Amino acid sequence: MATTVTLKGNPVALSGTPPQVGDTAPEFELVGNDMAPVKLADSSGKVRVISIVPSIDTEVCAVSTRRFNAEMDKMPDSVVGYTISVDTPFAQNRWCGTEGIEKMKLLSDYKGNTFGHDYGLYIHDMGTLARSVMIIDQNGKIAYFQLVPEISQEPNYEEVLQKARELA
Repeated sequence: MATTVTLKGNPVALSGTPPQVGDTAPEFELVGNDMAPVKLADSSGKVRVISIVPSIDTEVCAVSTRRFNAEMDKMPDSVVGYTISVDTPFAQNRWCGTEGIEKMKLLSDYKGNTFGHDYGLYIHDMGTLARSVMIIDQNGKIAYFQLVPEISQEPNYEEVLQKARELA
């Protein structure tokens, strides 16, 4: 049976099974908002806080990216932050410029949704990703995973930040 979340109370199915704590994180190559390729391996040896959002142009996604951006400013250099969406790199770049986002690097899964499929977070019916947050440790293992059950709600920031600080 497919993993589901809800959008305004209506169930939506994910493309697969999301990762579990302890799993090795699948390698990915996404596109940064500067159009450069970004791989998970590029940040090897660091703690990676990854916020996955449906679209940066929705209010909840914007709020969570602003919040994580502010929190990353308080983290040591051993912690890096990414926001992944299916928005184009051009839209992400525009949004980051308008919002002054510098600590959370926005990455796009617009080319084939490979990240969404590989991580089991793609929502076929919506053409987007399920709201979730994961932390990948210095060794490439998933140390924390939160699938937000209702897409229109924000994640539990304190849980994420506490785990990131523990791993830093």
